[in-house]
Amino acid sequence: MTKRAILLTISGVILGAIGGYIYYAEIGCLGGTCPITSKPLNSTLYGGVMGGLFINMFIKSPKN
Repeated sequence: MTKRAILLTISGVILGAIGGYIYYAEIGCLGGTCPITSKPLNSTLYGGVMGGLFINMFIKSPKN
């Protein structure tokens, strides 16, 4: 991976984590029955993983 790809992936993880926490704070499940959105840590980690994967979809592999 190039430095650019690593920086884009890290920025996707950070933005996804922020989005996951905002989702928990605004919409999250209060009863504890929702496994992802019932705790802020779970929601933040899930958002970070999804953000990193989403950004990685658009990174092109270098041609050899």
